Amino acid sequence: MKLQDLDIIVTAPPHPGWGGRYWILVKLTTACGITGWGECYAASVGPDAMQAVIRDVFQRYFEGENPENIERLFRRTYSSGFTQRPDLTVMGAFSGLEIACWDILGKQRDRPVWALIGGMMNERIRAYTYLYPLPKHNLTDFWTSPDQAAEAAADCVARGYTAVKFDPAGPYTMRGGHQPAMSDITQSVAFCKAIREAVGDKADLLFGTHGQFNTHGAIRLGQALEPYNPLWFEEPIPPDNLLEFAEVARAVRIPVATGERMTTRSEFATVLRSGGTKILQPALGRAGGIWECRKLAALAESFNAEMAPHLYAGPIEWAANIQLATAIPNLLIAETIETDFHDDLIKGSIRVEEGFVPAPQAPGLGIDVDEALARAHPYTGSGLHLEMQDAPCNYAEGNDFQGGAPASDP
Repeated sequence: MKLQDLDIIVTAPPHPGWGGRYWILVKLTTACGITGWGECYAASVGPDAMQAVIRDVFQRYFEGENPENIERLFRRTYSSGFTQRPDLTVMGAFSGLEIACWDILGKQRDRPVWALIGGMMNERIRAYTYLYPLPKHNLTDFWTSPDQAAEAAADCVARGYTAVKFDPAGPYTMRGGHQPAMSDITQSVAFCKAIREAVGDKADLLFGTHGQFNTHGAIRLGQALEPYNPLWFEEPIPPDNLLEFAEVARAVRIPVATGERMTTRSEFATVLRSGGTKILQPALGRAGGIWECRKLAALAESFNAEMAPHLYAGPIEWAANIQLATAIPNLLIAETIETDFHDDLIKGSIRVEEGFVPAPQAPGLGIDVDEALARAHPYTGSGLHLEMQDAPCNYAEGNDFQGGAPASDP
């Protein structure tokens, strides 16, 4: 087999757009006609520029290569331009292409990817979801309403979920980590209290942040949430000083989780060695693809750490996450997003059932991509997949924050 052709589709999920403003899907085809799908979770440059990066990486390192040579492809790309260090954009491009290679290999062998990376460990994958508004909720009010969040959490539990995630703690800004406003702490506590009362011991609480806080601000917030026993305190500080995660972990009696914005084992190894986390959240479309994250899972085992693959993207990255999750012994849980567009884009080939995802049995990634649907929703905006807020934390009037790709009312 030789890799011959590359196609890139930038598709935009319709309103309300859970999963970001757009998803970058890649399609590789071998000279013998086998196709494989991947997804690049990279947000630091616009989609036009990112497509140029993906094409450059493909032409330099993938074109004409045997897709079996995953390690060679990784080392070539990782070393690109005399670097041999993590490069978020280049590794984002590589990750999507690498995932597509595994899809090809599974199809060529008529086996799921999990069968090629260690075999089945988990027959079904425990899943969690963010709390999203119910049909009766207002998209603007929801994000600051503990009562509505509690209703959404109860609905998730009724559908079988055993963990729910939420992020009421105010803005993440380009200004870096900040001290939380007292109103943000009060609101965060109110969310935890209402959701805990709604779900009891039927579900874990996953408290999300996006690196909003400086070290001591994160500690103040985390300590206020301890009475509600969250399963994790997610990315409490920015990822540009990995050693500081250990400072938070030592001071807060909630497990720290992190990894959405990290790439390759080298960054994760730093936070593992420092004691900054025991819960790793790689996004496979950014962290180096399936093989790099399989190696990361093995590394994590040596630190008694667990894996919780992250998802704020499309269903092809989700499919890669599920293949990895099926094969590893130290799986904690995997993120999912349930929308009609996610489901339709892969023709319902992977679904959450009573809070769990059954291990896929079809070859490759186990999905059937609706290419026509993806092309029918091109991205025409100017924003990035996710964006930081320019305005600082509002200490006087409080914060009403919907994330970096907010869903406004149509």
